[in-house]
Amino acid sequence: MDNYPHLCKDKNDTTMRNIQILFATALVLASCNGREYQNWNIPVMGEEGFSHDQIVLGEQLPDPYSVDNMTKALAAVAGSGRVAVEPTDFYVRFLPRDEAQMQVLIDQGVELIDHPLDYRIVREGDWYHDPSVPEGEITWQYAVVPVDFDFPRNIRYERLDECYLPDHAPSTKGDGIDWEAVEREAYRLTGNGSMLLPATRDGSSSAAMPKGRIGIIDPDSDSEPIGVKGVKVCCNSFVKFSVCYTDDEGYYRMSKSFSSSVRYRLVFQNIKGFSQGINYILLPLSISTLGEQPASGLDVTVDCYSERKLFIRCVVNNAGYDYIAASRASSGAIPAPPRDLRVWNFELLDCELSTMMHHGVLIETMASLVDVPKTYQALMKLCQGDIVLGHSGAETYADVYARALHIFAHAGHFTRVDKDWWWTYFEYCLRSFVSSGFENSYGVPGDAGCEYAEIAEMYAYYCQSELMKRRYPGSYGLAGTEYWFCPQILMYLDDRGLGIEELAPLFTSDVVSTEVLHDKLLSYYPQFKTVINEAFARYDR
Repeated sequence: MDNYPHLCKDKNDTTMRNIQILFATALVLASCNGREYQNWNIPVMGEEGFSHDQIVLGEQLPDPYSVDNMTKALAAVAGSGRVAVEPTDFYVRFLPRDEAQMQVLIDQGVELIDHPLDYRIVREGDWYHDPSVPEGEITWQYAVVPVDFDFPRNIRYERLDECYLPDHAPSTKGDGIDWEAVEREAYRLTGNGSMLLPATRDGSSSAAMPKGRIGIIDPDSDSEPIGVKGVKVCCNSFVKFSVCYTDDEGYYRMSKSFSSSVRYRLVFQNIKGFSQGINYILLPLSISTLGEQPASGLDVTVDCYSERKLFIRCVVNNAGYDYIAASRASSGAIPAPPRDLRVWNFELLDCELSTMMHHGVLIETMASLVDVPKTYQALMKLCQGDIVLGHSGAETYADVYARALHIFAHAGHFTRVDKDWWWTYFEYCLRSFVSSGFENSYGVPGDAGCEYAEIAEMYAYYCQSELMKRRYPGSYGLAGTEYWFCPQILMYLDDRGLGIEELAPLFTSDVVSTEVLHDKLLSYYPQFKTVINEAFARYDR
């Protein structure tokens, strides 16, 4: 470990030094991830029934939606004069070789799930790994694709069954067939009749369209639950899927109706363009399984006593949604994070690292890596996150929310500077983090790169404080004042008329020290000369 503080300080250092950086980064993240995984088995608090263990499968069940079973059901409902149905979809499984191949499928709009859809679930969980696939490799990914799907070359797949989903067949509209009755009959014929909703078993009631609310309690802001905003909700029964996003009050409504009970999942991929976590085996999204519930819908209310991972994910989700909403409300003066931002949550860390590696920092800034073929650069980016966010000691909604606002402010700042600027800042933080025994990423003034860290952190803490002040008026003061850099400078200016909409646009690549920031403020806002000079005289180190 003694070698790690001597990580390279220059883009032109040797390949070996660059590999040391990669290794040190991977070591830190891997060690945290291992400890994190062991923590998944803590007993669930409350009565939600959420689990982060591996899914345990039971016996394989006959799929009601297979072409053969839907044909038999159609004949039973509509009479023998009706011909066999033609497949609308294929039930398939893919075995991506790496995350680049996973991304190809995601970009094609394929909804992937890591366990088979036609098996009984003995124990719910968030992930599954096929025993035939070696540990550490991506497991089989199951999906339902239309019959005209363009299967990507070089990605291994198997076609498991041909399916008929009436919702996907335009010919069913106005054909006089009661397709809900056909679906119910298919469940009965396959021995899955117990899964039908009681009110639909005899045809006295129509199928239900799942709807509900995903809420969370923030007692420092409101006594009533607020919505978990813009999060992805998925539900399925066998190969029949429906997916939607919650609105800004947490309400969701599926576009398909179901006659049977369905399995619900929260997928932490936000409609605003960011996602959280890696779910065990190289999945780019964290998933919280909500289990099998009625097709009429499911309401969930989360609080700080709920299952810890679900609570953390929901708060970070809301912080990102709110930050991006604030950016849009400011007409972009507050910079939004880049699209496809990836946040990794770690319970046992007490700090954050804004690596922005998924967006090219390191890969596109290190001299020896620039020459790596573009294909491999793309793969290396996919395997990296952007933000490592620690939650140790963060107990309340407000605690987690503040930390998350901080990292979204960093991600927004990243869009205003070039990648070399960000690499200088991040390399400094990484050296500080490793040399401090994984406890402090801020280092001390005087080390190479500290000026960049000073600018990045004073901006992020100021932005965090300003947005916290808007959410919790009068309850939260300026954050970050205990460190060696001085976000007080910006809050001093804010209190005297230069708000975040005026200050945030100034933090571009040319601002590499507080001296440069001081001069830039004077050039942009000469009418505030006295106030600017007072702020820096009072707080600058």
